[in-house]
Amino acid sequence: MIPEERPGGPGAGEDSTRLQAAGSVRKGCDPLAQTAPGCLQSRRARVHQQITKELRMRTGAENLYRATSNAQVRETVVLELSYVNSSLQLLKEELEELEELNGSVEADGPGSQGITVPMIPLGLKETKELDWSTALKELISGHFGEDGASYGAEIRELEDLRQAIRTPSRSEAGLELLMAYYNQLCFLDTRFVAPAGSLGLLFHWYDSLTGVPAQQRALAFEKGSVLFNIGALHTQIGARQDRSCPEGTRRAIKAFQRAAGAFSLLRENFSQAPSPDMSPASLSMLEQLMTAQAQECIFEGLLLPPPATPQDGVAQLCLAQEAAQVAAEYRLVHQTMAQPPVRDYVPFPWTALVHVKAEHFCALAHYHAAMALCDSPPAQAGFPALQQPLRGPPATSQPWGSAWPEEPEERRKLGKAHLKRAILGQEEALRLHAVCRALRRVDLLQAVLARALRCSLAKYSELDREDDFLETSEAPDIQPKTQQKPEIKAPSFSSVKVTDIFHRLGPLSVFSAKNCWRLVGPVHMTRGEAGFGLTLRGDAPVLIAAVIPGGPAAAAGLQEGDYIVSLNGQPCKWWKHAEVVAQLKGVGDEGVSLQVVTLLPRAEPPGTGHHRPALGGLLRSQKECGGGTPAPARASPRPFLGWSRKAKRGKSRGRLSPQP
Repeated sequence: MIPEERPGGPGAGEDSTRLQAAGSVRKGCDPLAQTAPGCLQSRRARVHQQITKELRMRTGAENLYRATSNAQVRETVVLELSYVNSSLQLLKEELEELEELNGSVEADGPGSQGITVPMIPLGLKETKELDWSTALKELISGHFGEDGASYGAEIRELEDLRQAIRTPSRSEAGLELLMAYYNQLCFLDTRFVAPAGSLGLLFHWYDSLTGVPAQQRALAFEKGSVLFNIGALHTQIGARQDRSCPEGTRRAIKAFQRAAGAFSLLRENFSQAPSPDMSPASLSMLEQLMTAQAQECIFEGLLLPPPATPQDGVAQLCLAQEAAQVAAEYRLVHQTMAQPPVRDYVPFPWTALVHVKAEHFCALAHYHAAMALCDSPPAQAGFPALQQPLRGPPATSQPWGSAWPEEPEERRKLGKAHLKRAILGQEEALRLHAVCRALRRVDLLQAVLARALRCSLAKYSELDREDDFLETSEAPDIQPKTQQKPEIKAPSFSSVKVTDIFHRLGPLSVFSAKNCWRLVGPVHMTRGEAGFGLTLRGDAPVLIAAVIPGGPAAAAGLQEGDYIVSLNGQPCKWWKHAEVVAQLKGVGDEGVSLQVVTLLPRAEPPGTGHHRPALGGLLRSQKECGGGTPAPARASPRPFLGWSRKAKRGKSRGRLSPQP
């Protein structure tokens, strides 16, 4: 497997030790630095020491990067950070290998057991710890009028969830963990972030490709980074699949399609990124790369079940077109990687491997075309479908042009010409493999290329004759075509159900930083001859839809549009319409005490009237809200990234906030 280009997180070893000491690790979290007793203890300790040394070097380079304004010095620091980033990744991979030897890996295991071409996984963006406590407590006290200290448990739950997503396991549980945190960020964005404001927190993330730190105060940067990691984790899961079996191939295809969907979603909704890995050019390149890898898995899946008859020319030509399609996809990726600014920060082993794959699959296309020409029965010679894969005039004049030759000798010569191109392409792939030092260490890739070259040479020797004195003409290109185009699938956030951590503050439709309100009450009403003189509508919270003039409600100062938040001292923000009506019907001669909130125009700050105390202590627990666990209110439709959004013309954008 090609080394993942991801930086080591600052204090990764210390964080893992702290989590282990706490004795609890959230499901889906897999701290990389966890230690276990066994014969490999000393080797793991040595790797941990080296990781700590590299982290200290990176911290020093980061400080210099922030302190200097000299362009030449910053360029040197960025280069040094890339070296440290690569060293950290190699050390982490060595640590993972030691853990695997100690029997602590997941059941599915990494990599493929068959001889398949390695894939390119993307490293996760890493982040520093974040203290949510101060900012959220101040916002809860200042805007919502409640005691921020009473929400300590909710804030700790949010901090624990963020700590867990720093080291997600490479499994479906890790994906669910990331998507659960992303859904919580959507709730936070809707509840706490005003249209022209921020939480006042500084979100710090490391670039996945270069290791250069980036920081912003926008919550959208946090959401975009988490979405990037969701796509990156899909690439790691896809690269770990055993593609020598149909089930593993299907899982790999699904993972790479999901990864492409995540990067596409991020590219369409995020602009002016502070780090290179989240720039539109990088995201477009990653989307193309994951689509090409999914196409490669589709081709590998077609090779798994052998053809019903080895001499089926139609099946061999279909394989030739599929291989040509894979080669075309990788050529497009290589062209993108070679263009600025992507070429300035994309890892060179990636560019080299993509180039190798483009040559390898182009050679495979000619090999399968040769097999179709030489091994298909004569009855298929005039079959029209066999003429379609050969396109365009050849480089040199041939008697058969681009049509399918009917004579066996002509087919042998054309097959030999395709084998010649296959051999040249595979030799070029081996040469490119030898040029890159990182690829030379990947023995599996060399084995795949060498095996393909041996097969082509063996078939060429079989077709070669002693009386072939004429130079073999150039074979035509193969028309790329696929029976299964990869689908770009966005992450399924709705499949991960979460409850708003701060649901005690009330339904999002009313109690959010986007709204201002004032608390009215408690006011006392007694039943009149026609009741209380008001009409109620809606659920959570119940709305006063109308007030009868001269009735008890009007006399108490209640107005149309007020929301009932407390009834006889019981918080009822989450009560349904039927529950409030039932409580009012059961009121006796003593009357009822109500508290309501009135929404204010945005320019008017939230305040209290002459008899209107603060909202503090209004909701004390879920049980006081009545009934079972309340579901979070449905957020208003909005794009999931709240800053620097691109306007999409002629295209409606769906809501990406979590479903209640």
